[in-house]
Amino acid sequence: MKKKQVLVACGAGIATSTVVNGAIEDMEKEHGLNLDIRQIKIAEVSSYVDTADLLVTTAMTKKEYPFPVINARSFLTGIGTDETKKQILEELQK
Repeated sequence: MKKKQVLVACGAGIATSTVVNGAIEDMEKEHGLNLDIRQIKIAEVSSYVDTADLLVTTAMTKKEYPFPVINARSFLTGIGTDETKKQILEELQK
C-alpha cells in the first residue's frame, strides 16, 4: 500500500490538532495503514496541495483542495467520533 500523506490541521497547529493527530496515529496502528501524518496550521495547507491525500481539520475552511477534507470537530466534542473515524478510514483505504 502506498504511503498516504494526511494533513491534520487546526487554527494554530498545536492544541486541537494534537487530539486528532493521536486518534489518526491509533487508527494507523489498528488498521495497518502506511501514513505520513503532518500536524500543521490551517494556513499551511496550501503548501501541501501537490503531496497530500487527505485533510482532517478542526478549523473552518471554505477553500477547495484537490483532496478530500474531513471535519474532525467530533474528536473535540466526543459526539460522532465513530462516524468521523469511519470517513477517515474509507478515504485512506481508497
